Amino acid sequence: MKPWNDPTWKNAMRVRLAMGNVFEEAVGPEGGITRVQLESLYDRLRAIQREIAVKREAGALPFLDLPKQEISSILACVEQNRPKFETFVVLGIGGSALGNIACHTALRHPYHNFLPADSRGGMRIEVADNIDPDRITGLFDTLDLPRTLFNVITKSGSTAETASTFLAVKKLLQDHPRIGPGWREHVIVTTDPVAGDLRKFASREGLVSFDIPQGVGGRFSVLTPVGLLSAAMSGIDIEELLAGAADAVEYHARVPAEKCPAFAGAALHYLMYNHARAPKRLAVMMPYSHALKDVADWFRQLWAESLGKEKALDGTIVNVGPTPIKALGVTDQHSQVQLYIEGPNDKLFTFIETETFRNDLVLPSDNDLADLGAFNYFAGKTLGQLLHAEQKATTLALTRRQRPNMTFSMKEVRPYTVGQLFMLLEIQTVVAGALFGINPFDQPGVEAGKVATYALMDRPGYENEKRAIEQEISAQAEWVL
Repeated sequence: MKPWNDPTWKNAMRVRLAMGNVFEEAVGPEGGITRVQLESLYDRLRAIQREIAVKREAGALPFLDLPKQEISSILACVEQNRPKFETFVVLGIGGSALGNIACHTALRHPYHNFLPADSRGGMRIEVADNIDPDRITGLFDTLDLPRTLFNVITKSGSTAETASTFLAVKKLLQDHPRIGPGWREHVIVTTDPVAGDLRKFASREGLVSFDIPQGVGGRFSVLTPVGLLSAAMSGIDIEELLAGAADAVEYHARVPAEKCPAFAGAALHYLMYNHARAPKRLAVMMPYSHALKDVADWFRQLWAESLGKEKALDGTIVNVGPTPIKALGVTDQHSQVQLYIEGPNDKLFTFIETETFRNDLVLPSDNDLADLGAFNYFAGKTLGQLLHAEQKATTLALTRRQRPNMTFSMKEVRPYTVGQLFMLLEIQTVVAGALFGINPFDQPGVEAGKVATYALMDRPGYENEKRAIEQEISAQAEWVL
């Protein structure tokens, strides 16, 4: 494959969408749609494409301009800190964690943290994205604190999970005999450029900090310093990552909407959700690559928070949103596919495949097993061939049972293609929001839980909410068995 910066790669999509298995001729009227139905959306898709261009020009869609950002400060920070630290710990949750994890899993050795430092190519990466006390204290047990750098990430500056974990980390650093007053050298902050308590604290203490750009929500922030800093610390080429995303943006702006994978993907989800005979309200993403498994996790938040909405843009109650489900081939062929093939026909399946792997394993013949039919037919073949065969078999089995499915495909998993995939799925989400007539950038349902958490943990200013919650809990107590 050509280098990512080869001029012939510009303005082209290296992630392709195969969608033949969503049409009636492949999966029947219970499973599929007609080509006429898809074509009927073309004018609407073109209008959405024009609206996106106008909003982008006005600065209303800043996530589309992230690929062109200046990254010299990130690279300088990496250059300065790599010699001093061995482990980089992200303190964040949701959009402040899932993109980091997806990048690291996709583009680093699957056992990166266990490799010797001289062959790892970057710092060890840990993401503390759950406040379960056993997990957090267990992480602390593994860290050589003098060689550990922490990145505290929260856009609001007050996310309860991140704030509480940082409180524990700060004490841990201050109490360490070899760190003490030098704890500030072990903390980097990523937050809103001007507002929030974490920004105030970082300014007061003189902490190294990075900005989450205004107008970019957490679930769209993987290509901001939120995701780029940890990626660069682990040895990922973030220039290539952003180049792939940039070409995805320009491709979807230049090519007619109906020929763009993000627009087509959004249209298919919308049509399947509203299928006249058997609505597909569940969206299963199933990568056939271990490297891409956490992209499905990242996508779940992107899809759920963006599209799960009570109200349409005009204020009417709609309660819409496809439910995202993650699966992993081939692991979940042995746990979920039975339900997918014989259960309710209420799902649209999206596979992600890579044509090649960084490494492959040729399977040998074995004379000790020659008389047993279950083994030696693999001789001379590779595990990659077996993985591809199992994906084709699963796709075939679903299609034969009239279960609609489509596939995103790439030649190889590298920063360029992963950057394209991130941006493609973000654009697809925005287009789907427009088709559903909702705002894909807010998250009012999440805010209610945040407020309740603040109240229950005695945050000042939430006393009235706490009293109301305690009354509700008291009323529910009689039904505890």
